[in-house]
Amino acid sequence: MPTERKLHVFLCHASQDKPVVRELYKQLAAETWIDPWLDEERLLPGQNWNLEIEKAVESSDAVIVCVSSISVAKEGYIQRELRQVLDIALEKLDGAIFVIPIRLDECEPPRQLRDRQFLDYFPESRRTAAFDKLKASLKIRKDGLGI
Repeated sequence: MPTERKLHVFLCHASQDKPVVRELYKQLAAETWIDPWLDEERLLPGQNWNLEIEKAVESSDAVIVCVSSISVAKEGYIQRELRQVLDIALEKLDGAIFVIPIRLDECEPPRQLRDRQFLDYFPESRRTAAFDKLKASLKIRKDGLGI
């Protein structure tokens, strides 16, 4: 009997947001049907992290883009990663849930993501309800892919 494939979910974030993203990763990993990808958990010593992240994004079923007042004001890798994610999203079916933007605090969403519904993952007291909404979106994606 074939084993059911898990939903591959990539976590895109700025390094400064690592504590809350790490918590989110642990919650996702606890779900039996989700296989989350977080750099510090998946990258091995000596690997070309640029290449591995690119491969992980390309093979993902969904990408959670975590934004904060820190990440939206930061130039560099997070911006390049976001462009790559959005390029891959263009290849997905119209209406498919692929990019899921999450605000970690009260920040202005990046221009490139303003056409998508954001999930507010703050204040901390609302995180359980926010996580339930996130799981609902990921379940729709999983069902849409037939996995």
